[in-house]
Amino acid sequence: MLSAVGSHPSTTAAGVDVGGTKIAVALLSETTLGTPRIHRTDTSSPEALVAQLVDVIGQAGRASAVGVAVPSVVDFATGRARFSVNIPLADIPLREVLCERLGVPVYVDNDATCAALAEAYDDDGALVARHLVMLTVGTGVGGGIVIDGRIYRGATGAAAEIGHTIVGADLRSAPFEHRDQFPQPGSLESLAAGRTLTQLARERGIPDGQTVRQAREGDEDACACIELLGRRLGVGIANAINTFDPDVVVIGGGISAAGELLLAPAREEAARFTLTGVGTSTRICAARYGPEAGVRGAALLASHELAREDVPDPVTSSAGRNP
Repeated sequence: MLSAVGSHPSTTAAGVDVGGTKIAVALLSETTLGTPRIHRTDTSSPEALVAQLVDVIGQAGRASAVGVAVPSVVDFATGRARFSVNIPLADIPLREVLCERLGVPVYVDNDATCAALAEAYDDDGALVARHLVMLTVGTGVGGGIVIDGRIYRGATGAAAEIGHTIVGADLRSAPFEHRDQFPQPGSLESLAAGRTLTQLARERGIPDGQTVRQAREGDEDACACIELLGRRLGVGIANAINTFDPDVVVIGGGISAAGELLLAPAREEAARFTLTGVGTSTRICAARYGPEAGVRGAALLASHELAREDVPDPVTSSAGRNP
């Protein structure tokens, strides 16, 4: 069991980034993130995964709170995953279970949302992007939004599934094409995710998993695949800019390793589809924290939420006072 060592934002928080193949755990002490410990994810059953999380978090060391990033649609208030990708956590009351077993406050949120929070702050814990939209481009396309330095979760905690915005549907005749399962035709995820890059590369004879590397080495076919993906991504970025007018749009995930080969065409298309006068100060750039963004953001989540709970509610705290 973890031991609580205080509830001030400067105390140590544990960050946990849960993926389909690996779990990363690290402690954030003050503003310093320790080296993440990597564990292979046990996806054999919900019970096995929860037991593994309890074990690996306990191994990490003493913490006052725990933040858990999961590839799921999360009800943040309860920490229950309504829907999960690649991990057996759907409809599991993860926050409640982990709180009970670990003995410290636990906060559960979407992995891309946690990564967005990490990107909004610098190494010293200072807010560097007050309004930020993040797209994580991996097997799918995830999204996270920070407004006024705080995570935006929407009415039920499910925001922001930016990968499921429609950027290329044929809407000339109804009923429109629709699938029983997501991603839908014409969605950003169906057109610009890692699996799509793999398909484009296969058509050009590029081995799986080699497209980014070959593009960086100058292979013309690989560069063409990355450019097409970047341009499709740019349309989605334009939608985000038109909606939120953010300070920055951050691109993370494995494909962001392509750097300017991806970002340059994305910026070009975003500029073409952004309404004149909107996004005049928006920057489009690669994520700073790479694969550590999820675990860092999860730890920041725990630290921020714990600090927020320590602040008295002005309504309830004054309820017993005489007028």
